[in-house]
Amino acid sequence: MNGGFPAVRPRRLRRTPALRRLAARTSVRAPDLVLPLFVKEGISEPQPVASMPGVVQHTRDSLRKAAAEAVEAGVGGVIVFGIPAVKDARGSAADDPDGIVQQALRDLVADVGDATVLMADLCLDEYTDHGHCGLLTDAGDVDNDATLARYAAIAVAQAQAGAHVVGPSGMMDGQVAAIRQALDGAGYPEVVICAYSAKYASAFYGPFRDAAECAPRFGDRASYQQDPAAGDALREVLLDIDEGADIVMIKPALPYLDVVAQVAAAVPVPVAAYQVSGEYAMAEAAAANGWLDRDRVIMETLTAIRRAGASIILTYWAAEAARRLS
Repeated sequence: MNGGFPAVRPRRLRRTPALRRLAARTSVRAPDLVLPLFVKEGISEPQPVASMPGVVQHTRDSLRKAAAEAVEAGVGGVIVFGIPAVKDARGSAADDPDGIVQQALRDLVADVGDATVLMADLCLDEYTDHGHCGLLTDAGDVDNDATLARYAAIAVAQAQAGAHVVGPSGMMDGQVAAIRQALDGAGYPEVVICAYSAKYASAFYGPFRDAAECAPRFGDRASYQQDPAAGDALREVLLDIDEGADIVMIKPALPYLDVVAQVAAAVPVPVAAYQVSGEYAMAEAAAANGWLDRDRVIMETLTAIRRAGASIILTYWAAEAARRLS
C-alpha cells in the first residue's frame, strides 16, 4: 500500500501476449499502409534495386502482379513512381498521356479499380535529364512559378489516367493551389491531393534515387526541400492545407517523429509519413548481417510512426506487414 492506495504494478498488463494486445494503445492496421512501386519503361523483366533488397523496378506486367498481391494482402493503397525511357529538360514524359505512369495507372484501374487507393507521385525529378524537381532558369536554379504550370499539367494527366490521389513532392511554393485549381478546372474535383508538406533535404533518400534514377546531375535539392535544423514544418503544412491539401505528409518518418507528432496534434486532416528508402535499407542491411531481428524491427518502426500520430504510412514493407497484420 502507498498512501492508502494499492501498489501500482504496470507489469500485470504485460504478462501475456493476449494481455499486451488487449492493453495496447497503438495499433497498426493493414489499411494504414501504402506500398511504393517503381515502374520503368523499356524493360522486359523486373530489375532488382541493389541498395534496396527485395525492391525492383517493375515492368508494367510485374507492377500489375505486385499491386494485385498488395491489394490481396489488405494494404490501403499503392503509390506509383515512373522511370521513363527518355528524359529531357522539361520532363515531357511526366504528363504525356502515354507516359509510363499514366499507362501503369490505367492498368491498375482496370485490374483493381476502387479496391484500393491508387496514388501517383507528382514531381519532375524522375523525368528531367538534370534530375531536379522543376524547370531550370538559365542560371541553373529551379524556376518555382514555371514549375507550377508543369505540376498542374501532370496532375491533370494523372487524374485522366485514373489516379485517386496525386502526391506533389517537389516542395515548390504554391504547388497545392496550382494543382487544385487545375484539377477542379479540368473536371476532377474529387481527386485527392496528398501534399509532401514537410519533405526534408535528407541523406536517407540515396537508395530511392537508385530506384527512380533521379539523382541530381549537379547541385542538390536543399534550396527547395526543408532544412533538417529548421523549425518551419508546421508553417509549411498549414500553408498547404490553406491551399487545398486533403492529406499532409512528413518525409522521412523515423528521423522526424517529433514533426509527425507536432503536425498530427495541430491539423484537421490525415497525416501521412513516408518510411523512406534509407530507413528500409538500413534495417535490411543490419538484418542481413544478423545484427537486428528483421521482423521485429519492421513492426516496431511502423508502430513508432503510428504512435507519433501518422494515420497513413508509406513503407516498402507494406504488403509484407499487411499480411502479418491480417
